[in-house]
Amino acid sequence: MARGITELDVHGAADALVAKGERPTVERVRAHLGTGSPNTVTRLLETWWQSLGSRLHPESPGVKDAPAVVGKLAGQWWALALEHARDAVLAEFSVVREDLALKQEELLVRSKALAVEMSAVHARSEAAIAAERIACAQATELQRLVDQLQLQAAELAGQRAAAIDRLEHVEASRQALYDRLQETEESARSERESLAEHVKSVENRALGDLDRARQESKVLQAQLASAVKKHTSIEAEMRGSLEKAHSATAAALQMVDNQRGRCAALEEQLAKLQNLPADLEAALRRSQVNPGPRKASSKQQAKRSSSKATN
Repeated sequence: MARGITELDVHGAADALVAKGERPTVERVRAHLGTGSPNTVTRLLETWWQSLGSRLHPESPGVKDAPAVVGKLAGQWWALALEHARDAVLAEFSVVREDLALKQEELLVRSKALAVEMSAVHARSEAAIAAERIACAQATELQRLVDQLQLQAAELAGQRAAAIDRLEHVEASRQALYDRLQETEESARSERESLAEHVKSVENRALGDLDRARQESKVLQAQLASAVKKHTSIEAEMRGSLEKAHSATAAALQMVDNQRGRCAALEEQLAKLQNLPADLEAALRRSQVNPGPRKASSKQQAKRSSSKATN
């Protein structure tokens, strides 16, 4: 026994619980007494349940030295009182049972709601755990992407610097080529001007030669006409010197033929010189494409053309 708990204490606590309309249980009895081990309270509470029937249905109140009629009447009144008390206790038990049934139903509903809520919480917890795992995986992947992007950014920065250096080199090369192009164009322009002046002088010279040849031809034709006229006028006088006149005439004719051949050669040279500007223009274009080795050849060709025209 725990601290002198007795059967009377347990029975008194059970009676007090019944008087309050509560069903006596081990926990309620221990709570009412404030002490007692569960095993001892259980054993003593069983004796209270066993004695409850005899206490509810006594044969007589057990009054000593009372008349039989009084004892019988007292027993009937006691039985009525006990029956009334039992009905009250049963009614209270019924109310308590209904209340307990309602509370049990409420607890069942609450337990089901709690089960549903716990299931939802468990599902949300699993979803949160899965989301956390996904977030961790995404964070790892994002960190990897960030590292990769930083590496690519560094590579692009290096490539950009190299591209800027190449661009500067290309710009310097372009400027040098532009300067060379300006020099080449200036040289070609001066050479073109000199060639144009040379062609103009060659043309003027050829035209002068042609004019001189024409003048000489006219002079020779006039001389021929004068000689023929003179020969006609003195033919009668010079019959005796016919052989001399014939020979003179033959010489004059030979001279005329020579002059005519010379005129024909000059006209042929003039015809060739008419194509000289086109040839010089083509040579100038070739010299603009490849100015180096063409300069000397163009000048030599111009000199050859000039020497031919002179001849």
